[in-house]
Amino acid sequence: MSDEQRPSASPEPGGTASGGPEPEAIRFFGTTWLHHDGGYGLRRAGVAVGSLALAAAGAAVLRFAFQGLEIAAVGPFVGVLVVAGFAICSALAFRRTWDGFVRRRDPAAESAADKSAQSLMFIGFIGSLLAYFCRSLIEAPGEKLCRTEYAAARERHERRRSNRTGNPAARKPRPKRRG
Repeated sequence: MSDEQRPSASPEPGGTASGGPEPEAIRFFGTTWLHHDGGYGLRRAGVAVGSLALAAAGAAVLRFAFQGLEIAAVGPFVGVLVVAGFAICSALAFRRTWDGFVRRRDPAAESAADKSAQSLMFIGFIGSLLAYFCRSLIEAPGEKLCRTEYAAARERHERRRSNRTGNPAARKPRPKRRG
């Protein structure tokens, strides 16, 4: 396992057994988002170009599929339905992906409706890729969320460490008071 993918050994999310919390690895970026080192700028550019190229390739595939519908002469109503369906699914996938970069979904609150939204995400893959492209122009997708969580974890860790004073096992027992 690489250092970027090593699981944490602490009960603290993103923490280690030896010390404070560690930053969460982001797909394609690892932990380079923390200090913007290790080719962070090149990775962001690569992710932006790659997601835009994949969105363009997906649009070309959808265009071929639409041409197949035209060859089959299914009529303008079906053509409008297909275009509207892909546009709506892409918009929903864009919004859902963008929200995933801003806040975490509560796994306990995930319902059957959220699981059925996976098919919308699959159909609207172009919207999801475009959200990834737009976010990578600003920052590593999910960087702001991870940075906020990491800062909160570090603050909790520092607060816990400052509350501890020495080894509690080494303290002398207090003498019992006699009444």
